[in-house]
Amino acid sequence: MSKRMASLDRRRFLKTALGVGAAVMAPQVIPGTALGRGGMAAASERIVLGGIGIGNRGTYDLGCFLPEPDVQFVAVCDVKAARRAAVKKMADQKYGNQNCDTYRDFRELLDRPDIDAVLIATGPNWHATAAIYTARAGKDMYCEKPCTKNISQSLLLAETMRRTGRVFQAGTQRRNLPHFAFACELARTGRLGKLKAVHAHPAGMSTSSSGWAAPEPEPPKEEVDWDLYLGPAAWRPFNRALLDGFNFEKGGGMVGGGVLEWGSHCVDLCQWAAGADNTAPVEYNPPQDGRVVARYANGVELVIRNDGWLPLGSCPVRFEGDQGWVEAGDSGKMVLSSPALLAGRKVAEIGGYPATFHVRDFLDCVKTRQKPRAHADAACYSHIACHAANIAVFLDRQVNYDPVKNEFIDDEQANRLRSEALRAPWRL
Repeated sequence: MSKRMASLDRRRFLKTALGVGAAVMAPQVIPGTALGRGGMAAASERIVLGGIGIGNRGTYDLGCFLPEPDVQFVAVCDVKAARRAAVKKMADQKYGNQNCDTYRDFRELLDRPDIDAVLIATGPNWHATAAIYTARAGKDMYCEKPCTKNISQSLLLAETMRRTGRVFQAGTQRRNLPHFAFACELARTGRLGKLKAVHAHPAGMSTSSSGWAAPEPEPPKEEVDWDLYLGPAAWRPFNRALLDGFNFEKGGGMVGGGVLEWGSHCVDLCQWAAGADNTAPVEYNPPQDGRVVARYANGVELVIRNDGWLPLGSCPVRFEGDQGWVEAGDSGKMVLSSPALLAGRKVAEIGGYPATFHVRDFLDCVKTRQKPRAHADAACYSHIACHAANIAVFLDRQVNYDPVKNEFIDDEQANRLRSEALRAPWRL
C-alpha cells in the first residue's frame, strides 16, 4: 500500500472513530420517519428512486410510485428545465422539503451511489439506451414502452440485464391487471384446449419516416438541451413542435412505430398467453385484409388486426383454442366462450389500465431480486415480434425469422433492418 493511500485510510479511520465517539456522547434524536412512522417504511427498507425524462406519462408513473411507503424519490433528470422544475415541485410537496435534486444529464443522476432504482419515461428513442446505461451503473429500472428501437437493441437490452443482474420492469402494466392475467392463464395452461390463435390490436400499421421539420432558433441548453433530446437519433435541426410526443424513429426506421405502439402491450400479452416469453414467431406476412398474420414454430397464429373486436375498450386481445376462447380489453371486462372457464373464480374488474399494481410488482422484485412480470426477456421477444412484423409491413412481403440465431433466414434486406446507426456517443 502506498504512503498516500495509507495516510488516507488512517484519516478516514480517525474521522469515523471520532464521529462514533461524538455520537455515543451526544443525545440521540432520531426522526420518526427513520423508524417507519408517519406511514413510511423505515429508512433501511426504502427504495431510493430517481427519474429520467419525466413528462406526461412519466408524471403519471411517478404518481404511482410516490404513494408507496417504501419509496423515496430524490432526483429528477430531464432535458427541459420546465419539466425538471415541475417534478421537483411535485416531489418536494410530497415530502415537505426542498430535497429533490435536478439534473440535465442523466449520467450525473446515475453517478449517485444512494439511488437504488430509476424510472425511465423518456421518449421511445431513448428507452433502451437509458436502460442499458442504468444497468451498467448498477441500478434497477422501470422502463416505459416501447422499450427498444429495433431487434438488435432488444437482444442487447435482455443480455445486459442478465449480465448485470438488474431488475427490469417494462411499462407493459396490463400484465399485472387481473382480467388480462386470467385470460393469459386460460390460454397458457390449456383451459382453452389446444391453442390455435392469439389476436392483438396494433392501433396502426404506419411505417413512415420522421424526416426533418423546419429549422428554428435553438434555445439555450439550460432551457432545452436539444443535443441530449436527440440522443441516439440522427441529428436534425431544432423545431419546438418536436419537443413533445413520440418523435423520431422508434422501430426499424418507422416513426409511427407501426405494430410496435399498441403492440408493446397487446403483442406482449399474446406472447405471454402463448408461453412465448423466450421466443418469437418464425413467419411474418404483410398486411392482407387489414391483418398481419405471424406464426410460431408450433403453428399457433399471431393475428394483428385493427377491426372486428368486441366492445371491451382499448388494447383488446383474444385467445382462441379448439375448446374455447376469451377476449379482454381495457374496460376491465372479459367475454368467455363458456362461463365454465371461470371455474367458480371471481376475477376483479379493474378498468382504465392503472400502473399501480405493476409498480408494486417492480418494487417487490427490487427487494426480493426476483423477475417481475414484464421482465427483460419477455420485453425482448415481444418487441422482436413487433419489429419483425413491422419489417414485413415495410418490405410488403413475407419474412422468416430464426428466434435461436435471431436473424432472418436467407434475407439480407430484412437483416439490415434488425439494427440502425446510433449517433455518437450513444452507440451501445
